[in-house]
Amino acid sequence: MDTLEGCAVIQQDLNRLESWAQRNLRNFTKGKCRVLHLGRNNPMHQYRLGVDLLETSSVERVLDMLVDDKLTMSQQYALVAKKANGILGCIKKSVASRLREVLLPLYSALVRPHLEYCVQFWAPQFNSDEELLERVQWRTTRLVRRLDHLSYEERLRELGLFSLKKRRLRGDLRNAYKYLQHGCQEDGAGLFSVVPSDRTRDNEA
Repeated sequence: MDTLEGCAVIQQDLNRLESWAQRNLRNFTKGKCRVLHLGRNNPMHQYRLGVDLLETSSVERVLDMLVDDKLTMSQQYALVAKKANGILGCIKKSVASRLREVLLPLYSALVRPHLEYCVQFWAPQFNSDEELLERVQWRTTRLVRRLDHLSYEERLRELGLFSLKKRRLRGDLRNAYKYLQHGCQEDGAGLFSVVPSDRTRDNEA
C-alpha cells in the first residue's frame, strides 16, 4: 500500500481478524506475525493486531520460499545452494567410489531435488543466480572418474545430463504443452491464447 487510506484498510482487516479470534476464543501467536513492506513509496505504516504492534521484517517465507521486501529471492538461491553443496560434500566424504553408476543416482536422489524444489515459483532470472545453482551440478560432474579434464558441457553430454537451466526450460515447455492441449483445462483455462498466423511475423519455417 502506498497511501494512508490503503494502510487504514489493512488495519481494519486486522481489527476484524482480532475480533473474530476473541469471539471464537482463539489466540494468535503475535510474535510470529510480521509485516513485509513492499514498494518504494510504501509509507512503512506500523500495524497492530489487537493492542500489540506487529514487527517489521525484511524477508519472509512464502510457500516455504524466502522472499525479501524487494520481491527478489537472492537469499533463497544462497540457501538452496548451501544445502545442496552440504549434501554433495557429505557424499564426497562418505562414498569412496567415483563411478558414474554410483554418483549420478546419489546426485539425482539427494542433491538435485533441493535445486529444483518448487522451482516454478523461484526460478532465477539473473545470470549470477543461475550460475550459483549451476555450480553445484558442475562440482558433481567433476567428481566422476576420468571426466575432470573435460569442459562442463562435455561432461554433461558424457553423463547424459542437461544443465539446470535447460531442465527448467523443459519443465516450463511441458506444462505449456499440457495447457495448450487442454490436459489441465480446469487449471489453465484462459492462461494461454493461440495467436492467429496472420498476426505473426513473416516466417514460413
